[in-house]
Amino acid sequence: MDQKGNRTDSHGNRSPVERKGLRELVITRTFHAPPSAVYEAWSQPASFRQWWVPASASGVVLVSCEMDVRTGGQYRLEFGTAGSGTMAFFGRYLEVVPNERIVWTNDEGEEGAVTTVTFGVTDGRTLLTFHELYPSEEEIEEALRGGAAALPEQLEQLDGLLSVETE
Repeated sequence: MDQKGNRTDSHGNRSPVERKGLRELVITRTFHAPPSAVYEAWSQPASFRQWWVPASASGVVLVSCEMDVRTGGQYRLEFGTAGSGTMAFFGRYLEVVPNERIVWTNDEGEEGAVTTVTFGVTDGRTLLTFHELYPSEEEIEEALRGGAAALPEQLEQLDGLLSVETE
């Protein structure tokens, strides 16, 4: 990890979490895999389950992963730990363009963020951009103290999964 808290993989690929303005968070990552493979890892529950829970989240498991990845579809992710109940995250897909873009709502709170993930191509690799727009400055501050801080680790795990699949 560098001084800013960014993770660097074995290829020197950093995943910087950048705050843009008062309510926006952006993270980018380049993957040595085609957009179709990266998109599949985000849109197929069996693949998504393999990388979404940060390894550092000791004891946390993805109990349920329901994803209807299409414009107008819905998702519901339930996380649990041994001896406690589950916590659900859910919302709907506002826009889905296979291999290019997924936009969804985060509806578990009163006002949730809107997340956009794009899959671009650069030098034969996939440039993934993860963008979240929060309803308030307070919401982004809370996210930076919680789940958003794990995004570099999650993307590092995705990189590991894609590296195995493309070998």
